[in-house]
Amino acid sequence: MNQNEAHFNYILRLADTNLVLGHRLSEWSGHGPYLEEDIAMTNIALDMIGQANSLLQHAAKLEGKGRTEDDLAYMRNEREFYNTLLSEQKNIDFAFTIVRQFLSDAFDFHLYKKLESSKDETLAALAVKGGKEVTYHLRHTAAWMERLGDGTEESHARLQKAWNELWAYTADLFAMNTSDRELVKAGIAVDNETIKSAWLKTVEEVMKKAHLTMPANTWQHSGSREGKHTEHLGFLLAEMQYLHRTYPQAQW
Repeated sequence: MNQNEAHFNYILRLADTNLVLGHRLSEWSGHGPYLEEDIAMTNIALDMIGQANSLLQHAAKLEGKGRTEDDLAYMRNEREFYNTLLSEQKNIDFAFTIVRQFLSDAFDFHLYKKLESSKDETLAALAVKGGKEVTYHLRHTAAWMERLGDGTEESHARLQKAWNELWAYTADLFAMNTSDRELVKAGIAVDNETIKSAWLKTVEEVMKKAHLTMPANTWQHSGSREGKHTEHLGFLLAEMQYLHRTYPQAQW
């Protein structure tokens, strides 16, 4: 794999994660716990899908094969997606969604800060813009973590259960391959290990306020960097891509 191909795949990783997570959040539209939160979650979903759109446009230009952002979003299959395993997990309940989003937001918050210094000027500019949105997202989900964790007995139990299940997908957030490391040397990508301690500090601060404990099981899932996913992604893509694949020439 040459550097341009590695660069393309790295941008896809960022875009796919935002696209999939944005779609997951959009599933809450009309089903939020109350109107204000319904609107807030929908707006966060729109932010993430907007970030995905910009990143996919950048990826399409890097690839140089005439594909558009829509082609990349709707015409790739499951094994061609590189989103994190965490982002594709289903919405079991509101607590599950909040934990999934918080862990992702905390990662993106520190990642985007580093990406602002990327030698890829387009990526750096997108990181500056996206970082402003992620700052709000993290503030929002961290507040919900504290609210649920310090709320009723049931809300705390649901939050802890979600935490125990989703923690097993957090190592995959930091997954890198050989091509990624070459991009780090070129000043384009971020070495995920350099943000892990900052991410963990953010996570532990909120954990303490939410009265959560680390799960006893330390098993961690992996594979997304090689296009290996959980059973959930295939169903998500089938729903997300159905209309475009059915009417590929449709214009809106």
